[in-house]
Amino acid sequence: MLRRRTAALLPALVLLLVGCAGGGADVASSSSATAMLLSPAAGLWAAGGGDTAAAGHGLTAGWRAAGGSAARGPVVRGPFGARPAISFPGGAPATWLQVDEPVAGQGAPLETGDTAIVQYTGHVWDGRGNPLIDSTFTRGTPAALTVGAGLGTALRGHRVGSRVVAAAPESYAYGTRPPRGVERGAELLYVVDVLGAHHKDASVEAGGGSLAGVRVTGGAPPVLSVPAGAPPAEFVVKVLARGAGRGTQAGRLVVVQYEAAVWRRRQVFDATWGADGPRTFRIGDGSMIKAWERGLVGVPVGSRVLMVVPPSYGYGAAGDPAHGITGSDTLVFVVDVIAAY
Repeated sequence: MLRRRTAALLPALVLLLVGCAGGGADVASSSSATAMLLSPAAGLWAAGGGDTAAAGHGLTAGWRAAGGSAARGPVVRGPFGARPAISFPGGAPATWLQVDEPVAGQGAPLETGDTAIVQYTGHVWDGRGNPLIDSTFTRGTPAALTVGAGLGTALRGHRVGSRVVAAAPESYAYGTRPPRGVERGAELLYVVDVLGAHHKDASVEAGGGSLAGVRVTGGAPPVLSVPAGAPPAEFVVKVLARGAGRGTQAGRLVVVQYEAAVWRRRQVFDATWGADGPRTFRIGDGSMIKAWERGLVGVPVGSRVLMVVPPSYGYGAAGDPAHGITGSDTLVFVVDVIAAY
């Protein structure tokens, strides 16, 4: 999944903001494995101290003040899937990650490495104005979090369909790069609704196929074989396996796995399988290379797509030197469309 003018993958950000037009999802694969749950007795993970884990529901016993004593936490009102109303208590919070679950979901539990699709609202919790910094509910677009990393640590063990409230210090919320308008050291409060989750090895069920001499095996991960000789001059795309989900639409969030090869070198230069897992992007907004914008719109969820991409549909005459892609290189992609939101 490559952005226009750069071949760099979407980074594993603490909070990756990506858009969609709707709230539902077609899911081709998601994790259902048992995950380590938050301790119902401790109700927190101390920053730098690891996590307190035990069998339990994932609910906290209550918020803790800086000295460790019980404290009144924020009150969150409103249904799952709608922007919450938050009432903050007086004073500032403790400076470690604290997690609560006012709405318990019934879906698959989230485990480390999963890609969680979420709606969220975030505030600075400063004990004064507690200003809003961002809300996907306001934008109408969801976000993706890696479970077990940064703010995604607060989601581990919770289930799809849960509303999770997390008081997050900078080490979990934004690291050393605070959002615009947020000072270093600020504590943030997030209310996160978990819409879906996708395991890092997610894939679609697909057999092999070929296009313009390129062959792809079935299974996951697929194996790309690029032939010797000149590539086709035109962009060509083929749906090797057509899924049963709804078609992707411009403006929606799409979850994919992929492999990418440079025809000239006849070898894969980038892949999500075996790496960090699925990637997410908003389709049809012009931010991706033309091949992805043209080749994946309308494709049903659960499909595997093979594309042969000339420079005019990839990175143009400038290429991408950082990844060894020249202005005359043709690229090859095999893409599994895992979900759309």
